[in-house]
Amino acid sequence: MPSHSSDASGSQLAILLTTEGWQLLNSVDPSSAGTKDAAFALNLELRKAGHSAELATAVVQQTQLRFKARTKFGPFADSMVFTQAGLEQATRLNIAGLHAQRFTRAGIKKVADLGCGIGADSLALASADIEVTAVELDEITAAATTLNLMPWPNARVVNTDAMSFDLEGFDGVWLDPARRTTDTSGTSRIFDPEAFSPPLSFVEKLADEGLAVGVKMGPGVPHEAIPSNCEVQWVSVNGDVIEAALWFGPLARPNIRRAALVTNDHGAHEITSSVDFDPDAALRGEVPVGPVPAYVYEPDGAVIRAGLIDELLKRTGGHLLDPHIAYFGTEAPVQTPFAKAFRVVNVRPYHIKNLRAWVKAENIGVLDIKKRGMDVTPEELRKVLLAGMGKGAKNKATLILTRIGETRVAIEVEPLP
Repeated sequence: MPSHSSDASGSQLAILLTTEGWQLLNSVDPSSAGTKDAAFALNLELRKAGHSAELATAVVQQTQLRFKARTKFGPFADSMVFTQAGLEQATRLNIAGLHAQRFTRAGIKKVADLGCGIGADSLALASADIEVTAVELDEITAAATTLNLMPWPNARVVNTDAMSFDLEGFDGVWLDPARRTTDTSGTSRIFDPEAFSPPLSFVEKLADEGLAVGVKMGPGVPHEAIPSNCEVQWVSVNGDVIEAALWFGPLARPNIRRAALVTNDHGAHEITSSVDFDPDAALRGEVPVGPVPAYVYEPDGAVIRAGLIDELLKRTGGHLLDPHIAYFGTEAPVQTPFAKAFRVVNVRPYHIKNLRAWVKAENIGVLDIKKRGMDVTPEELRKVLLAGMGKGAKNKATLILTRIGETRVAIEVEPLP
């Protein structure tokens, strides 16, 4: 049953779907509501033009969502309809396109998108000439999805529970389970895959029935919770790890158990492994560990989540600084799309008093702090270290805080292009 917030969203969507509302919404450039001040000004402008307060508010709020959605949907956002929650969990359109490629390469013709949200993956599937049925329990979200999929005759929307939907005649299933819960204090993230809606066990059941199944999980899904009969691919976009997708049956690639797909403005790169994650390999001496060399690297989050540091070390010839921590180093610089590279300037013990003296001596006014394996909040430490530095402090510096064995160190580095 929709919540009160859904009722409010429903009334706003209803007024937008009137002839006046739809024409007005599509006449407004989303950029005109790109900031809070701009949105406030737009609301006043629409009211002065004779539109009702209710319609003006609905148009402004939807315009704000369209503006935010440009980061995920590009120009498509300007003609779509969103809910706040639906936009937050929606798949970026380029990543949804990669999902759709899995189904097309496997020869899947008819897919049920269970828990479709606002329809990003359904849109990508339909664009790939797949017959797709988007299933969504929330009626407001389903209504928005219906609008978003109107240009595709091979797509339809069904407003029902994903777990009760009849899959007779479908050869593929895509799921994006709800991973948040809502209460009086707002929304919070769920980490237990069995608490998702639908739960991971439901996904496994569909795969066991012979369907080609793909499911979008949060990037923090624990390795021990991942079923043994699937491929899992962690995906990052410009350094932000956005998902771990599980692929079953014909959607899984041969001899790939774990993968990290790193995408950015320069393209996409992938690193893979055919075996399960072994968290103790470094502790057993199977992964090289050594002192801080001339260059230090911070692996992309997708590589870390996938447990593929050992594969990255093989490619770069590097070694870990500590067997428990993901930073690694090399004596000569190595180019890799899977890690940020830094030249080591100095290695100091982690002492706040000495670091403050260093900041003062070097006249540092801008300080970037990275950390792993230490209970330190970079924002708070930055305030402490830069306290008292005036506007004349123009120099920039970067620190990597980490632990090597029992010793806490502050590594002064320079980022490499």
